[in-house]
Amino acid sequence: MESLKVQEYMNHYPITFTPEMALVDASLRFLKTKQIGGPVIDSNHKLLGFISESDVLSKMLDTIYYNELTAYVSDIMRKEVLSVKPYDSILELAQEMLKSKPKLYPVVDDEGTLLGTISRNEVLRAFDTHRRASLANDKVHAAI
Repeated sequence: MESLKVQEYMNHYPITFTPEMALVDASLRFLKTKQIGGPVIDSNHKLLGFISESDVLSKMLDTIYYNELTAYVSDIMRKEVLSVKPYDSILELAQEMLKSKPKLYPVVDDEGTLLGTISRNEVLRAFDTHRRASLANDKVHAAI
């Protein structure tokens, strides 16, 4: 189980945002993709922050209530972001997810360049794939 790595199960094509993106556009991106969050990156794909559906919903509610017309991703993005490396263990990530509670982690290389994301659902898929492979292996050994 320790041999399962993040890179084997991560989403290589996550939705991303830029700091200068209008919140209205970020909201539309969430609506189109049905994802729950995404990394904020610069033009070199370096991770700058993270924004969630909840962050956008909260700010959109404020802008409607106060009749403000514009807000940007940079206004609400979280700059302190928990991220993982592609070579990190799925098992260790699952333990971190239970402790820290993010549902989605950016996956970055050693230089901080975004490579993808990994969600709780993808971690569960890794566990299920491993379990099914173990069961199949047990059946093969039992038949021998």
